[in-house]
Amino acid sequence: MSDVGERLIVVVLFDGVDLLDVTGPPEVFALLRRETDDEPGYRVVLAAETMDPVTTAAGVRVLPDSTFREVARRRIDTLMVPGSVEIDSERRVHALADPAVVDRVKELAGRARRVASVCVGAHLLAAAGLLDGRRATTHWSTAHQLAADHPHVEVDADPIFIRDGDVWTGAGITACLDLSLALVAEDFGEATALRVARQLVMYLKRPGGQSQFSVPIEPVSTTRRMADLRHHISRHLAGPLTLTDLAEYAHVSERQLTRIFKTELGTTPAAYVESARVEAARNRLETTDDTLERVASACGFGTLDTLIRAFRRRLDTTPTEYRSRFRHLV
Repeated sequence: MSDVGERLIVVVLFDGVDLLDVTGPPEVFALLRRETDDEPGYRVVLAAETMDPVTTAAGVRVLPDSTFREVARRRIDTLMVPGSVEIDSERRVHALADPAVVDRVKELAGRARRVASVCVGAHLLAAAGLLDGRRATTHWSTAHQLAADHPHVEVDADPIFIRDGDVWTGAGITACLDLSLALVAEDFGEATALRVARQLVMYLKRPGGQSQFSVPIEPVSTTRRMADLRHHISRHLAGPLTLTDLAEYAHVSERQLTRIFKTELGTTPAAYVESARVEAARNRLETTDDTLERVASACGFGTLDTLIRAFRRRLDTTPTEYRSRFRHLV
């Protein structure tokens, strides 16, 4: 248990902020009190420029607890920075970074022991110069924008969250729960975080290096041929799926198939097949008691060593560690 007093967590509020970015982390921190008896926990304060209601992207209005000026006079344990986006006429997502909010984030970060962004909140941290020279993540849909706008930031779009020193960045919106649990684990230990996770009916902690991507959420195929081929791959993972096999099934040359994958999915046929097999293996590890050897065989890896290497490459973990973190809570 921690031997410090109540920790002040300040969540930054501004018009257009994503609602779950704001409400998700406090749910995790609030449950901590239930699991730590009389131990000091967290005090969450929602701070905005004024005390007027803030309208979130969902249209729900939220009342601030304090103003930026007031919390700037206090010692902040954790500054949590949510984000906001706009969708253009072509349905493309763009993260927003209002200069006034950026200035406030920079000011408050100087008062905080650590800083954490939620989802596209990383763009605000980057604009404030807090990610320069650091490795960071954000929602996959704006990762390219983050890298282009801030070349001094090492952007990694794959992990669910990343910690680089006293700065944490989270990926997709629901990853705010994973990041918040990681903060709880750092402050109060893994056992306490596990109890909080159970109250939330979620995993204790997905590893920070675990991919935020999975095969089902990849881009939808724009051609019937590619959709049919992806369906074929998912149904024949245990068998041979070489480039030659796939090209023959699609009735195209190997070179043409490689171009199609690059254009439609931004990857290679081999990489896609491996990602599909890893996804299938993840599902088996979570939902069955199959041996690792059987999982490897059923998902087309052939050998356990090949399965292990794929998990390390894709998820930065091992099949054994993955099952230990996920299987018992399913």
